Amino acid sequence: MVEMQLGGLGFDPKNMSPIVLLKDLEERNFLPIWIGMFEAAAIAMELQEFKSPRPMTHDLITKILTELGGKVERIVISQIVDNTFYAIIEIKSKYETDILKIDARPSDAIAVAVRSKVPIFVSESVMIKAKMVNSEKDEEETKKFKDFIDNINPDDFSKYLDQR
Repeated sequence: MVEMQLGGLGFDPKNMSPIVLLKDLEERNFLPIWIGMFEAAAIAMELQEFKSPRPMTHDLITKILTELGGKVERIVISQIVDNTFYAIIEIKSKYETDILKIDARPSDAIAVAVRSKVPIFVSESVMIKAKMVNSEKDEEETKKFKDFIDNINPDDFSKYLDQR
């Protein structure tokens, strides 16, 4: 497993689809994951510390887990099949010694992770299969990604918040 950080949110310039960017702790590898507009807005809301007057879906999930005595330990982007990413939310109950592993879309898992302030991991198999940018192998592509990350503005997603 490779620990990653949320590098930011943005739009794929080719088709204007939202992308969440993960980066490793050394900023050598960047992993783009295409996500839905509403999930991007949910992540952006949390990054901007915007609090909705009523709980949004990911806030509700986090609150339910907390009230039941559970704690999100981490999320794992576990596999990629036919260009579709899969994730697992790992939850520890105060009554159980085992970790519950809940299947999730990566966008939902990341939205829960930013609310729970837990680490994000990516399996080695995903790192190998995914369309990743490696700074040591492709300096020009890495520069483009770093510029993209540095210029991402979560406000770009605010216009979609009213549609929820």
